[in-house]
This record gives sequence, structure tokens and C-alpha cells, in this order.
Amino acid sequence: MTLLDQFQLILKSQNWPDWAVYLVPALVGIIIIISVVLTVVIVYIWWERRLISRFQIRLGPNRCGPEGIFQPIATAVKILLKEDIVPEKADKLIHFIAPITVFVPILLIFAVVPFGEGAILADLNVGIVYVIAISSISVIGIFMAAWASGNKYSFISGMRSIAQMVSYEIPVVLSIVGIALVVGSFSMLKIVEAQNIPFILLQPLGFLIFFLGSLAEMNRSPFDLLEADSEIVAGYHIEYSGMKFAMFYLGEYGVALAYAGIITTLFLSGWQGPLLPPVIWFLIKVMMVFSVIVWIRSTLPRFRVDQLTAFAWKFMLPLAVINLVLIAIEVLVIPANLQWTMVLINFGFAAVLILLWSKLFTLGGGRVEV
Repeated sequence: MTLLDQFQLILKSQNWPDWAVYLVPALVGIIIIISVVLTVVIVYIWWERRLISRFQIRLGPNRCGPEGIFQPIATAVKILLKEDIVPEKADKLIHFIAPITVFVPILLIFAVVPFGEGAILADLNVGIVYVIAISSISVIGIFMAAWASGNKYSFISGMRSIAQMVSYEIPVVLSIVGIALVVGSFSMLKIVEAQNIPFILLQPLGFLIFFLGSLAEMNRSPFDLLEADSEIVAGYHIEYSGMKFAMFYLGEYGVALAYAGIITTLFLSGWQGPLLPPVIWFLIKVMMVFSVIVWIRSTLPRFRVDQLTAFAWKFMLPLAVINLVLIAIEVLVIPANLQWTMVLINFGFAAVLILLWSKLFTLGGGRVEV
């Protein structure tokens, strides 16, 4: 039973009206999600700046508060005080709606992410399908922002976003299907409970495909072609300022938090761990995933636009299909009590497939076709 169900039972026992039994817990859940997401996003911004400064051998923010801890708050105040400028030829209604369309779906994802045993707003039996469906809505907001701005550079970035999201969603979904085959459910709670062995060990190739696809979905290096400053200035949000830009900014870190939580749930046993409370274990794993994302950002250069799509269709998609077929065969042949056998087989297959595909597949060089 989830915390939301327990809250509803308490209200029913106190003879609250039916509409309040369902509305009040939902509003409380929404407030909790918004508060947690905004708080963790502020920590994310500070942690990324401090971590990148270490990777790049520089100081980073260190003046506003101890170790620069108040710098994200100062940045938020600065953005809120900026003037909201709308281009003369922009579609003003769509220009206004686009940041909301990007940010709100990200908050909805957290409704099915379990922070602990029963600590989930809604335990849907199609939880991971819900996540895939909701996360796809944000790309519509990006394209709305690009088109409504009346700027050719933002429009090019919007078209890139459509190509990028569609390309990388397919291998990401296929990697999730492998988990569903092993667990026998799409429920996020059941996926965590089924991980006697973390799925990062049981399905290493599936994890690699999901992680790299998530970086593309998050618009994170080396897949940040939507904001390739050297080619299309600041990308799809070039014509945004003030609070509207802040919503895009929060959206980028919010989706990073969401995917870190999903990766923790699907591959790192979620809240499970010894000694510490479940919520603490969940947050530790989420911060570890985000730290790896920052590490990649500070280390690798971005792909070219032709390399970006080639990597999805020529490398990740075939490997995702092969991984899915392999997992299906293992589920049929190997008993559930011999999962360590699957670990050894899958690590061997992952190493061989990545090595062979790297020999057969090249990202291309010379002529660039866009």
C-alpha cells in the first residue's frame, strides 16, 4: 500500500467527503513533488558547478555562501528579475505556453518514481510505460518554443530535437522491455522488489543503451546538439528570458533528476541497501548517477549532427534488438534461481557485441551530410 492510499484511508475513517478524500491527498502529493524537485534541482546546479570545476582544475563558485552553496539561489533571483522580452514576430500565445509544456510533464514523471517502500504517489501497473509516454511530451514543448520564436536558429534546433528524440526513444524503450521480460511487470515498485541482483549486473548492455539514450533525451553531452552554441547560438530557447527561460532551465535539471531516479529504480535496486534509511539510499544512488552524467559532460566533446543520428540507428538500435532477443531466450531457458548465470552470459555477450560493432560501425568522417 502506497503512502497516498494510507492517507486516503485516514481521511475516509474521519468521514471526510468523497471529493476531499481524493483531492486533498493529490494536492499534498503535488506540493511534496514540487518542493522536493525544486530543492534537489538547486543542489544539482551547485553540485554540477563544483564537480565540473574539479574536473577542469579550477575553483568554481566559492564566494556566495560557504563553498558557493548559495550561488544557485542568487542565480534564480537574477533570472526572476530579468525583463520578459517577446520578439515582435513571435506567436505570443505559443511562446508563452511552450515553457509550461516542457516543465509540467517532467513533474508528472515523479508521480510513479518510488523513493522507498510504499513511498510513491501512484503505483501504476504500467508505471514505466507512463514514464515513457509523459517524457515524450516535453519534445512538443521544445518544438513549440522553436517555432513560436520566429527565429531561424531556434527553428533549426527544434527540428533537430524531433530527429534526436525519435531516434533515441526506440532503443531506450527496447532496453526497458528486457527488464519487463525478467520482472513480468511494468510496475516501478515490482521492478525494484525483483532486483535480488541489480539489473545493471543482470543486463549490462541494456543499462548502457538506456543510459546513453537517456543522455540524448536529456540533451546532455555528448548529445547536446540542440544547444550547439557554435552552430545555432543558444538553440531553441534563444528568444526566451526571465521566468520563461528559468522554466526551461529548471526543466533541463528536472529531467536529469527524473532520469537519474528512473535509472536508480530500473538498474540500481532503487531504495534497497543496508543500514541507512531507504530514502537516503535512493538519494545517494541518484547523486551518483548525476555525478557520472556531469563527468561525461566535462570530458567528452559533442557529436556532429550526422554522427548523432548514425549512432542511434546504426549502433544502439541493432544492439538493443539483439539484447532483447538474448534476454527473451534467457527468460525461457534459465531458471529464476540461476540469475548469476545470466550475469556471466550477459557480460560476455555485451563485451563481444560492443567490440564487434565498434569494428563494423563508424561514425563517419570527411563529407558531412545534414
